[in-house]
Amino acid sequence: MTSFSTPTNRQNTPLLSPNQLQFLIDRQEVLLLDVREVAEYQADHIAGSHLYPLSQITQLPLPASDRPIVLTCQSGMRSQKAATQLQQRGLTITELQGGLNAWKQRGLPTIGQTANAPISLMRQVQLVAGSLVLISIILSLTLAHTWLGLSAFVGAGLVFAGLSGTCLLPNVLAAMPWNRG
Repeated sequence: MTSFSTPTNRQNTPLLSPNQLQFLIDRQEVLLLDVREVAEYQADHIAGSHLYPLSQITQLPLPASDRPIVLTCQSGMRSQKAATQLQQRGLTITELQGGLNAWKQRGLPTIGQTANAPISLMRQVQLVAGSLVLISIILSLTLAHTWLGLSAFVGAGLVFAGLSGTCLLPNVLAAMPWNRG
């Protein structure tokens, strides 16, 4: 692989800028794995990337390639988690800095079927959490105040997710049939 001076993340995983990755993809020097879920990948991905969902990463066989592995996701958070899991399996991993968001900000091309794809996993999380809060408030005003407990539960879950960087809801939603592709 062509040598670049690259920064690292908190786990000391090397990071590539979008332009560096584009250069390596053009030269076919890397194996690019997209660790987002099926629906997100179908909607929009980097040409030449292979789907390797984070929710299934421990069950999937390791890719057969002699090329260095680069991980990408939407923002870089999931690829960081995937890198940790794959490094525990003895693989050397590099990540796309800033994920697909940074890639698209640079005006680099993506492909996908945005018309047929479900909405993004993050938007689904926002819809479910917001709906639960709204429903619990309506029920607490019309039936019983104990329904406010549901809002408190959702709020506590969001605070926990923000503090820990871990949220169960995206994993649950990723397993839904409309996100399986």
